[in-house]
Amino acid sequence: MSGHVAVLGAGSWGTAFAKILADAGREVTIWARRAPVAEAIRSQGRNPEYLPDLRLPDRVTATGDAVEAISGAEVVVLAVPSQTLRGNLAEWAGHLAPDATLVSLMKGIELGTTKRMSEVIVEAAKVAANRVVVVSGPNLAPEIAAGQPAATVVAGTDVARATLVQNSVTTPYFRPYTNDDVIGCELGGAVKNVIALSYGMATAMGFGDNTRAMLITRGLAETARLGVALGADPLTFAGLAGMGDLVATCSSPLSRNRTFGEHLGRGESLEQAQAATRQTAEGVKSCLAIRDLARSHGVEMPITEQVERVCHEGVDPRLAVPALMSRTTKPE
Repeated sequence: MSGHVAVLGAGSWGTAFAKILADAGREVTIWARRAPVAEAIRSQGRNPEYLPDLRLPDRVTATGDAVEAISGAEVVVLAVPSQTLRGNLAEWAGHLAPDATLVSLMKGIELGTTKRMSEVIVEAAKVAANRVVVVSGPNLAPEIAAGQPAATVVAGTDVARATLVQNSVTTPYFRPYTNDDVIGCELGGAVKNVIALSYGMATAMGFGDNTRAMLITRGLAETARLGVALGADPLTFAGLAGMGDLVATCSSPLSRNRTFGEHLGRGESLEQAQAATRQTAEGVKSCLAIRDLARSHGVEMPITEQVERVCHEGVDPRLAVPALMSRTTKPE
C-alpha cells in the first residue's frame, strides 16, 4: 500500500491502532477533535489524553482538520464513538478517495436505527458494502500499545480489501486473521460491551467466579442467538471476535465497560459512573439499540434486558440479579 492511512479519532484504540499501522510500515495521519491533542502528537509524539506514556513512531502525525487527514488516503480508519459516526461521516464523505477502503474500529449499534456500524458507514458515506472492513477482537489498547502479543479479526466481504488491511496491520506483536462474517464480528464486538457491564456490576457486588462464568457463557449464548437470527456464522462467536473479545472485556480492569459496570454495581448513578470513568462506555448506549434489535427479531436477551433496566430505568443492580435468576428455566 503506497498511500498514507488516515485514523479518524484519537481515543485509546485509535491511537494504539495508529501505532500498529506505523510499526507495520505505514505513514499515518491521526485526526484529533481537539487541536491541543493533535499538536501534542505532532510535536511530542504523544497523546496527552489517551495512552500518554506511549511514544508514537515517527511515521505518525496528527491534525485537527479531518479533510487534511483524509486527503489522498487509501485506507480511512474510523475510530470515533459509535453514536457520533453518522454525523461525522456526513461531513467527511465528500472528501474520501473514490476507492478508499473504510475500516471500522467501532463496537456499537446505532440508537434509533439499530444498524451495525458497517451499515451506518454504507448509508452515511454512500459507499458500496464491499469497501467496508471491520476490525474486532480482544484488543485492549494499553496492552497493545505496550507491544504485548495480541490477535484480531479483519472482516470484510471483499477478500482483497480484507487482505490489504490484514497486511497493513501485521506486526511481531499483532496478528490479524481474515473473516467474511461482518455481521458476526460486529455483533460480537457490540454485545460484549453490554455483557461486560453486567460482569462489572457482579464483581462490585461481591459475586464470585461461578456468577462471572455464568455471565460470560450465557452472554455469549444470547449474542450468538441474535447473530444467527441476523445471518451470522455461529462459529464466529467461538473465535476471537466472539469469545475472545468477550473474555478480555469482561475480565480486564482495563475495560471501560467492565469498570463502568463496577461503578453501577456499587450503587452509583449513571451520571456518577460517567464522571468517574471519564471515557465512553459504548455498552451503556448500545444496550438500548441491542434490546430493540433483539425484540424486532424475536430473540430473548435476558442479560442485555437487565443491563438496560439498570442503566436507563434506574433499577437497582441488586434487584436485576434476582430477576435474571427467576426466569423460566429452559434447556441450554
